[in-house]
Amino acid sequence: MDKKLVAYITTGYPDKDFTIDLALSLGENGVDSLELGIPFSDPVADGPVIEAANYIALENGFRFTDVLDVSRAVAPRVDTLWMGYFNPFYRFGMQNVLREANDLGVSGLIVPDLPYEEAQAYAADFERHGIANIAFVAPTDGEARIAEVVKGSEKFIYLVAYAGITGAGKSEELSGVVEAIRRHTATPVYVGFGVNEQTAKAKAEGVDGVIVGSAFINILLREDLSLSQKIRLCCSSAKTIKALINE
Repeated sequence: MDKKLVAYITTGYPDKDFTIDLALSLGENGVDSLELGIPFSDPVADGPVIEAANYIALENGFRFTDVLDVSRAVAPRVDTLWMGYFNPFYRFGMQNVLREANDLGVSGLIVPDLPYEEAQAYAADFERHGIANIAFVAPTDGEARIAEVVKGSEKFIYLVAYAGITGAGKSEELSGVVEAIRRHTATPVYVGFGVNEQTAKAKAEGVDGVIVGSAFINILLREDLSLSQKIRLCCSSAKTIKALINE
């Protein structure tokens, strides 16, 4: 079975037109699903690479409506999710967020700082609008916690590869966690945090897909590349990672 590649990119870095061009190009070069990251001033789960892109996008005037414009162009052609912290969603209004996501064809939300218990307040709203609220599982979660979190999960489980922030490059043994997840759900398991060309093959073992963010944003932050070169390099990396996880 083909293992999936999810790509995270920061919406509005350096501007929304570039985000659209990059997103559509990635969709043509091995990326199965796209996480449109919503810039936020305090991205607690992200390392310095993604934090830098967040900061620049905000400095360049990013507004929440920009992610709507990007999704309008991208979601009909590439499976699209919104990844963001709860504060911007809350300020825009969760009902508005979910209605817009449904209207634009966005398939899910990834909200790393919305705990499972608090997310239950919005469960009926997610269901009514047909939007998946992606469940997170960490290697520190016990069996009972995993059983609760993955109950009713949709689209995929986001398995955090290690405790900490994105891009830190740590490694933990995940087979036991994956086995625990599989005992309680048939929802596919995707692993994120620290996935790049060097680690993708190993991290994909035993799971159904990988989520790549910092590896792409590292390319986008390079000042020695033109915008078109950045897109070409990201697409080349995506094709390589897609091939590696399916060897």
